[in-house]
Amino acid sequence: MQIKRRERDSVLQSLQAGLVPRQGLHLIQVGRRAETEALLQDISRIRDGGSSFRLVVGRFGSGKSFFLNLVRHVALQQNLVIVQADFTMERRLQATGGESRALYSELMRNMTTRAKPEGAALASVCTKWISGLQQEIVGAGGDTTDVEARITEDLRDLQDYVGGFEFAEVLRAYYRGTVNGNEAEKAAALRWLRGEYQTRTEARQDLGVRRIIDDDSFYDSLKLMGGFCRKAGFDGMLVLFDELVVLSHRLPSSRSRIANFEAILTILNDAVQGSAQGVGFVFAGTDESLEDRRRGLFSYEALRSRLTENQLATAGLVDLSGPVVRLQALSPEDLFVLLRNISVVHASGDHSARLVPDEGIAALLHKANDTLGADFFRTPRDVIRSFVGLLNLIEQNPGKSWSDILGLDGILSKPSAPMSAEEEIALNPENTSEENDDLASFKL
Repeated sequence: MQIKRRERDSVLQSLQAGLVPRQGLHLIQVGRRAETEALLQDISRIRDGGSSFRLVVGRFGSGKSFFLNLVRHVALQQNLVIVQADFTMERRLQATGGESRALYSELMRNMTTRAKPEGAALASVCTKWISGLQQEIVGAGGDTTDVEARITEDLRDLQDYVGGFEFAEVLRAYYRGTVNGNEAEKAAALRWLRGEYQTRTEARQDLGVRRIIDDDSFYDSLKLMGGFCRKAGFDGMLVLFDELVVLSHRLPSSRSRIANFEAILTILNDAVQGSAQGVGFVFAGTDESLEDRRRGLFSYEALRSRLTENQLATAGLVDLSGPVVRLQALSPEDLFVLLRNISVVHASGDHSARLVPDEGIAALLHKANDTLGADFFRTPRDVIRSFVGLLNLIEQNPGKSWSDILGLDGILSKPSAPMSAEEEIALNPENTSEENDDLASFKL
């Protein structure tokens, strides 16, 4: 299979930087079969009008972001709308200074569908639904007034959600802007739907609505958008959150942390009890963000009781029916296949042009084990970056073979790229002080 140069370069550059490729994921994916099947069951439940909640945990570099993107790819093929964002200090679930609204805006900007996998799909989702109504009404002899009335009627059941009435008003404004060629009105409607209005006064001047999406309506607005996506012809919406460690170890006070944990508890309860329809949530974080009894989710008793795993799942037994999915280390066989796939991508799909044969891959893995120990294999990111570095060296130094380079020092050193939030927390736990922690530092 010939791999396009653009796709090849995108995959290799992302892997070398320790990031997850946005395209070409299917070219290198291995393992994670049981975990993927568990998420497929969640997707099936969402498509049937149910809801789901999953917490994906693992060591930093264990492949959480890769797994999220794999789930994203599978969900898109199942006709779901995907919204995805990373938690940061400026984007979190519960806040009073606009941080929750900022998280909502980021989710909406990153909305993807099967037709627009690169993101920014909100406008196309709205246009798809409105165009369908317009063709139906105008084809039957109706006019623009009839189309606006139909928009109101079709969205009537969404008025049970917080902001449902204003949601319908904004979509009518989007339709009027489309019909009249008023790009300013269309842009204002999309701005409201993305949660980018900061004051009600400004929204009322532009669109005539008295409510905006703010910190208090973050979760209700997500459920409302999920309901609209189902009306627009999709089978549901999947919400993906990464960097959960920001909420557990980065927030400046225990009060802020508990407020965000309570927001997670609300989402979990709604998903388990079926209160949220056609919407699924997946959170990704480190083991510490879950298990730390002082700052992790387990520090909040209501979450600990709901997230505790099956106590009988010991001696290698795995139970993926609960909300927690632990990413186990890839087996040596899976790592071998993964590196082999990467070598094929580097050769643009030509197996005969691979720069490192199977015996070279085996030699690299043996050298990693001898040099850094078996613990090295628990973080696939390091293995992958080392292997991509080996391929680059062979390509740029024609006089050297893989066997020559593997004899050099330093090829398997730890990555020096900027650390993610979860990596910094894991490596520098002393930097996560809070204003009212149990132990406070002082000096005489």
